[in-house]
Amino acid sequence: MVEQNQQTLDTLQDIKRMMERSSRFISLSGLSGIAAGICALVGAWFAKQKLDDYYVNFNNGGYTDSGFRQLKMDLFIISMLVLAAAWVAAFYFTWRKARHNKLPIWDLTAKRLTINMLIPLVAGGLFILAMYQYNEWIFIAPACLVFYGLALVNASKYTLTDVKYLGLSQILLGLINTQFVGYGLYFWAAGFGVLHIIYGFVMWWKYEKRRPVPHRGNLD
Repeated sequence: MVEQNQQTLDTLQDIKRMMERSSRFISLSGLSGIAAGICALVGAWFAKQKLDDYYVNFNNGGYTDSGFRQLKMDLFIISMLVLAAAWVAAFYFTWRKARHNKLPIWDLTAKRLTINMLIPLVAGGLFILAMYQYNEWIFIAPACLVFYGLALVNASKYTLTDVKYLGLSQILLGLINTQFVGYGLYFWAAGFGVLHIIYGFVMWWKYEKRRPVPHRGNLD
């Protein structure tokens, strides 16, 4: 009787896993989040150096159009490099996990996830570029966090639920940042850096950490 119940439980678990694979993209790797967080923290450090250099020159020689344009270009390049590095790392670790689990990395669910994530990201990106164009600096960091959080929440129905909680945390952090606009870079580093690392570690611990195989004596 016990053996029959165990077989029934195993069958139900197999059905549950098949349903999740067909309706949710489960190949996201926690290592992707950790890598993205590290990239963001490195990028924030370089951005802080550029800002410090700019204000030193500003205090010594005053405002110049060329200096301000150079700062804008430097910060834009840093942000693009961080985005590219995070995307490459996310793709690599996701591909590696999908290959290990013998799952396709690009199927109907992955397409739906990508579309639902891109809609808020593209809208937010264009909005942020407009603020960048008109030198509306104070809300760029909060907007990055809020739109990214919305993208994660929008895409979370096609992947693991943990992504939704990361998105809500990003939105909350971005809204708090609107009340402390002088600390935008620190909030940006906390959201894209620290939160990603925490999320990535939790995801790795829950879904990817190899559990020790129990000895036969423990099964008796």
